[in-house]
Amino acid sequence: MKITPDHLARGAFIYIRQSTVDQLANNHESRRRQYGLADRARALGWTDVTVIDDDLGRSGSGVSRPGFERLLAAICEGRVGAVFAIEASRLARNGRDWHTLIEFCGLVGTVIVDEDGTYEPRHPNDRLLLGMKGTMSELELSLLRARSMEALKQKARRGELFFSVAVGYVKVGRDKIEMDPDLRVREAIGLVFTRFAEMQSIRQVFLSLRGDQIALPYIDPKVSGQHHVLWKLPVYTTVSNLLTNPVYAGAYAFGRTGSRMTIENGRKRIVRGRRKDRSDWAVLLVDHHEGYLSWADFERNQRLIADNANGKGMMVRGPVRKGEALLTGLLRCGHCGRRLLVSYNGTKGDVGRYNCDATRSNPGAAPCISFGALRVDEAVGAEIVRLLQPLGVEAAIQAITQCEHQSGEKQRQVELALEQVRYEATRARRQYDTVDPDNRLVAGELERRWNAALAAVRALEEELEALLRQRPATLGAEERKRLLQMGADLEAAWHHPAATAVTRKRIIRVVLREVVACVEDDQIHLLLHWQGGDHTRLMVRKNRRGQTRWAVEPETVELIRACARLMPDKAIAGMLNRTGKRTGRLNGWTQSRVRGFRNTHGITVYRDSEWAERGEVTLPEAARMLNLSPLAVLRQIRAGGIPAKQYYAGAPWVIKRRDIKDPHVIERVRACCKSPSSSNPNQKTFVFQ
Repeated sequence: MKITPDHLARGAFIYIRQSTVDQLANNHESRRRQYGLADRARALGWTDVTVIDDDLGRSGSGVSRPGFERLLAAICEGRVGAVFAIEASRLARNGRDWHTLIEFCGLVGTVIVDEDGTYEPRHPNDRLLLGMKGTMSELELSLLRARSMEALKQKARRGELFFSVAVGYVKVGRDKIEMDPDLRVREAIGLVFTRFAEMQSIRQVFLSLRGDQIALPYIDPKVSGQHHVLWKLPVYTTVSNLLTNPVYAGAYAFGRTGSRMTIENGRKRIVRGRRKDRSDWAVLLVDHHEGYLSWADFERNQRLIADNANGKGMMVRGPVRKGEALLTGLLRCGHCGRRLLVSYNGTKGDVGRYNCDATRSNPGAAPCISFGALRVDEAVGAEIVRLLQPLGVEAAIQAITQCEHQSGEKQRQVELALEQVRYEATRARRQYDTVDPDNRLVAGELERRWNAALAAVRALEEELEALLRQRPATLGAEERKRLLQMGADLEAAWHHPAATAVTRKRIIRVVLREVVACVEDDQIHLLLHWQGGDHTRLMVRKNRRGQTRWAVEPETVELIRACARLMPDKAIAGMLNRTGKRTGRLNGWTQSRVRGFRNTHGITVYRDSEWAERGEVTLPEAARMLNLSPLAVLRQIRAGGIPAKQYYAGAPWVIKRRDIKDPHVIERVRACCKSPSSSNPNQKTFVFQ
């Protein structure tokens, strides 16, 4: 007899385990048999019986099992006389745990009892038999797993394996799926893809749906075996799953996720749900069933989503963000191949500058290239307008159609929801009508459900009425005509004040794949890679150090420099304004602005004695010296009788004093200005000033 009084003096431990949650939910008889081992232990003479069921729903293939660890600890403490299990595989499915259990039981004299018999690990024959049972159990698990996985893969290769059905589809038969017949479900899912095509960002689609209070369908996981669709406002994960699941493109995919095994504290840990690259998917069958969008549109969406993920690649474009720089995420350095980042400065933070990413990714590296964004954006924008000009009218017509369509999306979703709740209210009324009125226990609950359904109908009717009142009017003939005119003149539409930088960025990303930039001397060389595969080269002049877009015209600079020797700042400002000259920021000139300009350019202030020091006189002074009117002197200057010069129209005339005192000049001027004598002795001379 292998069971001795020493074994009975210690406790009997019943180890209970089922591998999966599904076995827990469905295989009740196996669990009852394992709990029944406690009665068998008492029948064999044990009074102290401990049941360990901490590992229900856990695999025995090597993962962490707190119940098994508790059993080993009790064996090492010498409190276990026997370990009961229905079969050896219940204790462990891997060699490490199995042989550890046998070793500990042999050291303290604990027997192992299953339905086949009792084993004493101290006996060589029993130890050999237990070792073979553990090996066979481990091999059996491997064979079962391999057969099951191969059967699943074979069925998946035919596109007939469905563990669950995505919302928007229903299972037909045992191996096919088709679109949900519910019109509200189909249109809600289609709206997600429509808005992503417009906004090109998962987050923007999510925010727009939440802002419009549009609910999306989901399948209740608590209702097993039924396709029970519920509605709620979306969360980000819901929108992301809809846009990234290939089932909505009519494709069957199997093996999109996998598991990764790690070792923690001497035991393996399996991390499930790790997404695989598309090239590593086990099965991908395109055109497997009817989809909500085409496979080409799905792939385009995946590229957009990948480009929107910042920090996941050297040349990831990133999403369209705020800021005036139009080529953010599209520029690549032609010298080192890295992406160009954008930084903003200026008083309003709206002046962009593109910088190579070399210094950020490698702090010790020398700066690569850097240049301002204004001229580059303007040159690329002009090239895009030039090439897209023939398509402008078509784009305007599409914009009109899209504007009218968007205004009805929210209304359509509310109408479908109203139709559904009206059906539910009608069904609740039929249920209430069929019940016996005297059965208040049932009639009361059905009446409450009917009232709740009627309240939901009324709430949606009020929401629909509010939408109809707030809905913008359709575009009139004049608005359509204006849009078509803007489409015909795409350049005017591009520079229109209502056209935001975000709109221009989206247009650029539609037509451009990337732009390669090189800087040589004071020239920026751009190579535009279009989406269709063509290339265009552009050359943009690079500002030198200190130059800005607000610089004053060189002609105005020289004019101020010359006039500063002729008149004070206030007079210079008036002269510049009369001649239409503007500052670098297109403002008018004032005395303080002229003074600031002089100080910046190192021009000395005007002094009253400058004219005398240079031996020059003004036109009024020359008129007094010649005893003529200023108009007469001006006529003589224009006729060439008096030498003079004027730096700019509206500036003072500069006359040399020596020319005014020259006898030849005086005689020539008086001869030209002498009036014919009159026969009337009373004739007098009238001098016009």
